Amino acid sequence: MPDAKKSHSSIISHAPDIVLSGVFKRILTIVTTLRLAVWSGPRNISTAMMRCWENRPDATVIDEPFYSHYLWASGIDHPMATEVMQSQPQDWRMVAKSLTDEALEGGATIFYQKHISTHLLDHMELDWTLQLTNSMLIREPERMVASYAKKREDINARDFGYAEQLRLFEFLSERNGEAPLVIDTDRLLKDPENMLRKWCDKLEIEFLPEMLSWPAGKRDSDGIWGSHWYDAVEKSTGFVPYKAVQINLSDEHQLIADACRPAYEKMLAVALSE
Repeated sequence: MPDAKKSHSSIISHAPDIVLSGVFKRILTIVTTLRLAVWSGPRNISTAMMRCWENRPDATVIDEPFYSHYLWASGIDHPMATEVMQSQPQDWRMVAKSLTDEALEGGATIFYQKHISTHLLDHMELDWTLQLTNSMLIREPERMVASYAKKREDINARDFGYAEQLRLFEFLSERNGEAPLVIDTDRLLKDPENMLRKWCDKLEIEFLPEMLSWPAGKRDSDGIWGSHWYDAVEKSTGFVPYKAVQINLSDEHQLIADACRPAYEKMLAVALSE
């Protein structure tokens, strides 16, 4: 299968000067859309990244589309679980199909998909991801654990999705013959414009200054769970400047971070450089 990253580059310049039928217009829209799936663990500026991309006039976004299936299939107890499952379809195949072939509205040419890698359960096949352009958003495990523990008391290593993220990373690397793009949060926060420019360059799209700031507040695109998780991002108007802070974890939480570190370091080794 051709690399999805290359398939989004415009073929319109090669199209004949004809009146396009409705069906052909839809096909052309699908082919020329950049479907950018960004996979992250929780508490990793993933919602701020969604704000960043949504602020582009050529982009539309979706927020954690597999969350409902994850809760339904795993039975895990999460805040607002009932509301989440009522707000989204629970059939993961139906969701995957919509992510790969639904035409976008409003003239958007970029479909930014915010995914939490924890939601990739073992029974979910991965072939559909080959139709997307995938990026991995990673963060030092200690920072993720410290942040997540403020929202949930009972946590374990699986909550952070590093095993699932590495599974997808290795699958894409093998099938595409190259690793997907990896973005390290610390590097991005140290110099957001530089890192976003490099990311856009790798995706063969133009960087837009609008990506660096956005209006405060809620969005219609936010998942219903935002009322529990998104208090900080709703107050934000841009990326918070990077601060080197000392993280002090309990022994139990440090063991969780240690369990995540091998996967983190494997992806960090190929992450986009500063």
